[in-house]
Amino acid sequence: MSLPLDPNYKEKTSVEEQRKTLPKAIIKPRRLFTDTYVKEMKILINEILDERAGKMNYNSYFDTEKFEHCIDDEEPPYRPNTEPYNPAYYQ
Repeated sequence: MSLPLDPNYKEKTSVEEQRKTLPKAIIKPRRLFTDTYVKEMKILINEILDERAGKMNYNSYFDTEKFEHCIDDEEPPYRPNTEPYNPAYYQ
């Protein structure tokens, strides 16, 4: 028996063994909407449900006139309805 000529020579491994040694791929899902758009849509849907239930006791996030402010000041905070939504048809 003679040694291989190349000192870096390695025996061939099977495909299954090669697959086991590979790191698992990490997949990040792509979304159609941005995070900001999703947040605003959730606010809009909850405001519509509150208005339908007659619980619209706060300023809407989309009433931009009520959130006007000077350029040097911070934007007024949005305070949504904090009461849990429990319509009659769920009870």
